[in-house]
Amino acid sequence: MPSAAPSFELLPGAARSPVILHVPHAARDLPDEVRAGIVLDDEALARELDHITDAHTDRLAEAAAGRAAVRPWRFVNRLSRLAVDPERFPDEREEMRAVGMGAVYTRTTHGAALRPEGFEAGPLVERYFLPYARAMTRAVTERLAATGRAVIVDVHSYPSHRLPYELHGDGTRPPVCLGTDSFHTSPRLLDAAREAFGETGLDSPFSGTYVPLEFHGLDARVEAVMVEIRRDTYMTEPGGPAGPGLERLAGALAGLVDAVSR
Repeated sequence: MPSAAPSFELLPGAARSPVILHVPHAARDLPDEVRAGIVLDDEALARELDHITDAHTDRLAEAAAGRAAVRPWRFVNRLSRLAVDPERFPDEREEMRAVGMGAVYTRTTHGAALRPEGFEAGPLVERYFLPYARAMTRAVTERLAATGRAVIVDVHSYPSHRLPYELHGDGTRPPVCLGTDSFHTSPRLLDAAREAFGETGLDSPFSGTYVPLEFHGLDARVEAVMVEIRRDTYMTEPGGPAGPGLERLAGALAGLVDAVSR
């Protein structure tokens, strides 16, 4: 698998846009040194990537950016979350450690071993997680300096049927789940997301949203909402092609961008 691709990319938007479309889980690429630490054979790894990747969400964000009246910025992870998951806490604060899915996963979506027992996560955190966090912090800082605020729209997808790793998968699975933060998701932002996407649910089956730790719970100028799109609404599950729903959802995401850019 490729090893030369950059691990993340900030794609510029309009200078006056406060919006960052954050796309952390769309990629399947793994550097050779990361692949070497995974115990799955190539066939099993491909199946795991089908289940764990938020397929086509980078395309969705790109299409939405092209439609928006004020082009948003995009921060896109170019490596699979099986390298590191940039949205997890890298320490004991992360509840997903209970199923082997902290910042560096050791178990698969179905509970099988992904990495060997006793795997040392520190080097991957240093190589991939920390630079990503620093770059996202810079991106938010730059939006604050340019516009006086920053709006992070976290773009994800999730399977139509619960996978074994899900800690809170017993609830509803709406076409679009909006993940919120009590400090960073303002009523205005939440209303705009509901208006843009139509049929939505709140914090089920996934909750919360991504805010760099430097701002989390501290700076109300940084707003954030997570958009979790159920995969059967726009693609063939688990890892198949996108369908016509992608364009419809891109229009809805562009509508959200436009509403919060004003």
